[in-house]
Amino acid sequence: MPIDNTSRPKVLVENTAVEAMALAAELFKSAVCQAVSDRHVCNIALAGGTTPHALYHQLAETGASGDMPWADVEIYFGDERDVPHDNVESNYHMVQTTMLDHVPVTPDRIHPMPADVGDLDAAAAQYESIIRRNIPAEPGSPPRFDVILLGMGADGHAASLFPGMDALDETNKLVTACFVPVLGRYRMTFTFPLINAAHTVLLLVTGADKAEAVATLLGDDTAGRGRLPAARICPRGSYVMVLDAPAARLTSLKAQLK
Repeated sequence: MPIDNTSRPKVLVENTAVEAMALAAELFKSAVCQAVSDRHVCNIALAGGTTPHALYHQLAETGASGDMPWADVEIYFGDERDVPHDNVESNYHMVQTTMLDHVPVTPDRIHPMPADVGDLDAAAAQYESIIRRNIPAEPGSPPRFDVILLGMGADGHAASLFPGMDALDETNKLVTACFVPVLGRYRMTFTFPLINAAHTVLLLVTGADKAEAVATLLGDDTAGRGRLPAARICPRGSYVMVLDAPAARLTSLKAQLK
């Protein structure tokens, strides 16, 4: 898939990971409130991994403050590991224990991926059918999530779309089951057609181990960028990338002045 250099993210840098998560929380809440104001509901796809974990803690701390319209939020997941939902490795379990147990979202509005079943391909197709049924779409286009939250690994992967995987070039399926060779595990994940249909994509990247991937992602080396799955993020809507200073250290970007 060719890289669309016109869809670079708006990049915001904070000095520390704590400050980056605080900013991300504000951006996340703003996008949710705007969606509810515009469309009376906000369909969100959440990420797993270590970076969003801190964001969920941040949102949980303000969960009962009344500044988030939780009653109008529908929660989905952008990827999942092939484990039961109560397993500590499960993205759903992580989000549940860090945020969902502490905010007023009713269980019927939470839609975990069924990634621990025998037929993962059928489960992915089922999850896609739920999305197609519940998420609004324009004629001939994929459903449009209001907010999709993503992290990025040091290898440039986003969701469970890792370098070299066939799923990177998927154009028909919106949700797919795939084997990740580098992990030796199966995953279920959104594909780029669904990710890129979103109204808002928020990409969070923290840590010095991500610095090389960040520099490549934001640089002018088209060939280098083409090797990073995250370079294929090119949403129709807004695209914001939040970094801490260690993640941005190999770029010319500096933290925002307070």
